[in-house]
Amino acid sequence: MPPLLRAEKITVSFGGRRALDGVSLTAEAGRVTGLIGPNGAGKSTLFDVVCGLRRPRTGRIRLDGRDITREGPARRARRGMSRTFQHLELFGRLSVRDNLLVAAELGSGRRHAARTADAVLARLGLTGVADDAADALPTGLARLVEVGRALVLGPRVLLLDEPAAGQDAKETERFAALLRSLADEGTAVLLVEHDMSLVMSVCDEVHVLNLGSVVASGPPARVQTDESVLAAYLGETRP
Repeated sequence: MPPLLRAEKITVSFGGRRALDGVSLTAEAGRVTGLIGPNGAGKSTLFDVVCGLRRPRTGRIRLDGRDITREGPARRARRGMSRTFQHLELFGRLSVRDNLLVAAELGSGRRHAARTADAVLARLGLTGVADDAADALPTGLARLVEVGRALVLGPRVLLLDEPAAGQDAKETERFAALLRSLADEGTAVLLVEHDMSLVMSVCDEVHVLNLGSVVASGPPARVQTDESVLAAYLGETRP
């Protein structure tokens, strides 16, 4: 079966600097795919290209074999793509439930929005804070609210940009179980994360970006010992 999501030779330039230089990667249904790399490697820029917020200078984005490169974010969302952001993008004065309802009404319509939102709140363990203002939550819970807002759309492809930031060890363990359950249900999960223990425990495949290029791809066990990866993170190779 071909990958559900495919990025092909994506190039993005800011002024004279290439933020992405011919990046290609795939994300398959039923698998968690990791995207890691040092700060400034181009991870969030690639997410912006994949979800339609930024047009690449060259390259193609394909969803289920269809070229969607020229489609905007709304059209991609209707095709089953949803994402979270590195910097929290919640409606801070709205309650947790209302944050999900805003998205659910777009995805399933008003008739089913409340049922969809409450089901996701329960799945994420957020029912107890459903009536709290989003901006009153600690960061770890606020991250889950943003994940929940993405999930109420029923995505086929879920892009998560540092979703575990601010979570404690128990929250991260529960979040890892959530990611595996989403993959088991057939979702293609593409995960940007700096928590390497989470990445290595939950991902089926990992792509490593450095200075806008993919320097390694493969199973976590192989990637974490790759000389190019060690050089990207440590600035030197092993003796």
